[in-house]
Amino acid sequence: MKDSVVIKVQSDPKYLSLVRSVTAKVGELYGLSESTTEDIKLAVDEACSNVIKHAYGGDTHKNILVKYRMTKKGFEVLIEDNGVKVQPESIEGRDLEDIRPGGLGVHLIKRAFDFCQFDQRKRRGNRLRLVSFKK
Repeated sequence: MKDSVVIKVQSDPKYLSLVRSVTAKVGELYGLSESTTEDIKLAVDEACSNVIKHAYGGDTHKNILVKYRMTKKGFEVLIEDNGVKVQPESIEGRDLEDIRPGGLGVHLIKRAFDFCQFDQRKRRGNRLRLVSFKK
């Protein structure tokens, strides 16, 4: 990937603060607005949390790869794991009227990114591609 930043973290929630920090710094380096960067930071954190919880079943000894890059179309984030394959059609956000903790990750991701897609060509694990066209 040209002009990209790549980090690999262990699937332990204690490393999510590192993911948030790198995401914020990359957003700043690529000239994204503060509000867009904040939304993206929360969404990437949530997506990585979902990898830990769902793809890895809470196993804290696996890896999560996060790739950031600016393209002609916008700011792109790829999140990769080698966990349980996601069935994208089964992912559904909870009704926003249902006030309780958890279940808002889909809403956060869709608010931050204009494009969200799982790459089904990845044989083992998951590759989530997120693109924001905002600056």
